[in-house]
Amino acid sequence: MRDLKIPAERHPEKAHRPDNEQPKKPSWIRVKAPVSEGYKQTRDIMRANNLVTVCEEAGCPNVGECWSHGHATMMIMGEICTRGCTFCNIATGRPDELDAFEPGRVADAVQKLRLNHVVITSVDRDDLTDGGAEHFAQTIRAVRHRSPNTTIEILTPDFLKCEDSVLETVVAARPDVFNHNLETVPGLYPQVRPGARYFHSLRLLQRVKEMDPSMFTKSGIMVGLGEDRQSVLQVMDDMRSADIDFLTIGQYLQPTPKHHHVDRFVTPEEFKSYETAAFGKGFLMVSATPLTRSSYHAGDDFAQLRAARQKKLGLA
Repeated sequence: MRDLKIPAERHPEKAHRPDNEQPKKPSWIRVKAPVSEGYKQTRDIMRANNLVTVCEEAGCPNVGECWSHGHATMMIMGEICTRGCTFCNIATGRPDELDAFEPGRVADAVQKLRLNHVVITSVDRDDLTDGGAEHFAQTIRAVRHRSPNTTIEILTPDFLKCEDSVLETVVAARPDVFNHNLETVPGLYPQVRPGARYFHSLRLLQRVKEMDPSMFTKSGIMVGLGEDRQSVLQVMDDMRSADIDFLTIGQYLQPTPKHHHVDRFVTPEEFKSYETAAFGKGFLMVSATPLTRSSYHAGDDFAQLRAARQKKLGLA
């Protein structure tokens, strides 16, 4: 698919700005610094259990709000990724060996935080023959054992270099939500996700549904990387073809000057338009705002997702 850049005349703020000059951050994308007591308590629990969170590693703008309510996204399998995506602030290199005690520590933290819903993600581990699939499964089982009433959402890598069978290992552990982000439109993959393949990621989520039709699937993209509206709408159609239930769309924020530049800041009105279009295409749940991230308000969103399915099935 050919991805066309949005002409500058359609976005006056870009017409006289050099490509390497960053647009000014608008008021709707600014957040308060994390200072609350709840934030400190969550941070202390993470430190005490020697856990890594994507909230900190990826520089999430919502960390203050989420941690103040005791919500954190656990990042397993270390803090060094084997990929080099140009949008991501997580370190790239040679990871350490897996920590066999990590699943138990994650379960301890979930219990101490009294989480109703937990999101578990990871770095890419192309150095492992199963991409970390068994470690994901062990972590899911540990949380289930320690906190049986906690619903579990996983945000996985693409397992690109693994045997197809490794996906069965994760699905068999029965997370409540299986999330894998497409991140951007296919035309931008060479610049943004050079180590990934768009249709492989799409097929991964389709296969999850084939293995367990009852499992919720979820995926997300960032906007403001240089995509146009039509390419975003095409991604929505591709996702629905793969029977994905839940779509997230958020504004890309450049972590450092070395990362992919911000092409523009998408307005709240445009996000609302994307939300309307996505619901029209049949998604059960859509979150499309400038500050939307995969795990932002994940617990509340899961409750709405489950309610939407029950309504669709005539059970509500």
